[in-house]
Amino acid sequence: MVHAQFDPAARQGLAIAAVDAKIRRDLSWQQMADAAGLSVAFVTAAVLGQHPLPEAAAKAVAELLGLDDDAVLLLQTIPTRGSIDGGIPTDPTIYRFHEMLQVYGTTLKALVHEQFGDGIISAINFKLDVKKVADPEGGERAVITLDGKYLPAKPF
Repeated sequence: MVHAQFDPAARQGLAIAAVDAKIRRDLSWQQMADAAGLSVAFVTAAVLGQHPLPEAAAKAVAELLGLDDDAVLLLQTIPTRGSIDGGIPTDPTIYRFHEMLQVYGTTLKALVHEQFGDGIISAINFKLDVKKVADPEGGERAVITLDGKYLPAKPF
């Protein structure tokens, strides 16, 4: 049976325990994703409380982290999503994403609507990828791909 959380506290507590176990066991997010058989972005989001994991994936992740059967069940529940409290984020990395949307949000909206029409890009039917690439001018660059299904608005 599918179960949903109405209070994010349980999943937040599990996320804290999971990250602690990840650190103690010197694991990477990619190792957890490999064990789960899912993408690193999805597994990371799930362990941090933003998605439910399928049963087999939940068992694999919990075993890798040394978590109990209660954690396996909790990893499968549909969470109350949203990991950033209201207001402007204070963490520098999260703030930069906020800043990017402040600067380019209206541009993205204009380009999406010009190319697709009235509608939204799904955050449910969605894929995310983060890659580190060499910068031709020296150093490194982050390439972040947000790949969401377009859902047109429909008059009724």
